[in-house]
Amino acid sequence: MPTRRATKPFEAFALALAGLMIALATLSIAQVSRSTLGRLTARPITYFIAPGAPGSGFRPGDERLAEWALADWARASAGRIRFEAAPQPKALIRLHWTPAGDGRYGEMRPMLVDGQRGAMLFIRPDTSGLGPEVARRTAGDPLFRDTVVYLTCLHEIGHALGLPHTDEYADIMYFFGFGGDIPGFFGRYRQRLRSRDDIAATSGLSDTDIRHLLELYAP
Repeated sequence: MPTRRATKPFEAFALALAGLMIALATLSIAQVSRSTLGRLTARPITYFIAPGAPGSGFRPGDERLAEWALADWARASAGRIRFEAAPQPKALIRLHWTPAGDGRYGEMRPMLVDGQRGAMLFIRPDTSGLGPEVARRTAGDPLFRDTVVYLTCLHEIGHALGLPHTDEYADIMYFFGFGGDIPGFFGRYRQRLRSRDDIAATSGLSDTDIRHLLELYAP
């Protein structure tokens, strides 16, 4: 009995400590959530593209696909957005190539960089995770594979800029949770290409994507 009475103050302290930790975690999440709403306010918007990780399916030249995706959004912004490369600790947008098998294909995670809203992007260059038809087409068509990686970069950078998912199949910000033909989504862009260099000058954005961007980054 004395031992049991002696543990009650400790149990109460542990419960209070756990409650405090939950409250602090909730506050931290709320602060990050508030910081991730709306547009990126820094000018220019700094970015960092990581080297390819072993086992990720990264190919030499994939960093160019990410740079072309950044340039596509910059062109669409009518001069309201400018990107500039920076060292990783200072970059607001940080893109990493993710190995297969971790459950992600493309993902954006919000973060704070010196008190400013930023984003960590994870891109999986191994396209086999999008189903057998996409895997078959990418195996036989390098431009289809590059299309998938490029449009995935374009989509996740859109999230980093503050754009949400849409339910319009024509949009780069379309969410496959609404359904739709995944190989066809990438295939329609692939049909516009004759060489890899065409990606740099062929926008993957819809009129609606651009309108949403201009509304978010209104002067």
